Amino acid sequence: MNISDILESVKNGKLSTDEAKKQLSLYTIEEIENFAKIDLGREARKGIPEVIFAERKENSEVKKIIKKVLEKTNAIVVSRIPKKNYQDICNFCKKNNLKISTGQNCTTILVYNKPVKKTKGKIGIITAGTSDIGIAEESRLMCESMNCSCITSYDVGIAGLHRIFPVLKKFVKSGVDAIIVVAGMEGALASVVSSSVNVPIIGVPTSIGYGYGEKGVAALAAMLQSCSLGLTVVNIDNGIGAGAAAAKIVNQINKR
Repeated sequence: MNISDILESVKNGKLSTDEAKKQLSLYTIEEIENFAKIDLGREARKGIPEVIFAERKENSEVKKIIKKVLEKTNAIVVSRIPKKNYQDICNFCKKNNLKISTGQNCTTILVYNKPVKKTKGKIGIITAGTSDIGIAEESRLMCESMNCSCITSYDVGIAGLHRIFPVLKKFVKSGVDAIIVVAGMEGALASVVSSSVNVPIIGVPTSIGYGYGEKGVAALAAMLQSCSLGLTVVNIDNGIGAGAAAAKIVNQINKR
């Protein structure tokens, strides 16, 4: 049972207050052997689920963290699983009766016990190029882990500027509360989108690019220097951070 389930059980008379206190006391820091200390109260406190950065972790460590976290919470995001370990992690989750949402062109997954409930919040996600899709999909999985619905449209960069306007029209008609723009190379798409709509924009520069200003440097600089107000920028390739920021904004809007 997660914290929401415990409180709901007290409300419905299925759980005594003493039993609830006992169960809530378990939602502190969970130590896993000598390699991880998990903040089980983070989602209740911040509205953001646990995220495992798997890239530099042993496969056995990732599995133990997933299992321990999902004993007491509903969902966890596992980001940047090394390709050699990706299928093994997915198989491990399935063997333990855990459900998985995967992303296109990325090795990040959302693992959960029960489907994550969706609020009214909607987030639009676009990329400048096909090469940016993996980062955008990390954002999508993060948004969905935080109860938001996503509408995506990929490969609509400024090399063919006419492609973006039908997409923005669709987003506005759908009532998106924020838009994540993922772009490498010169990163100009974020400014174009920000100047065209009246919702918050989260820009994600990606490391796609070469030559002078390679590896996302030019894209990051361009987004930070944008003269279009209402554009906020995260670090290079930080799709997870962009998703969390957008979802927090949207969830706050939809509390009202």
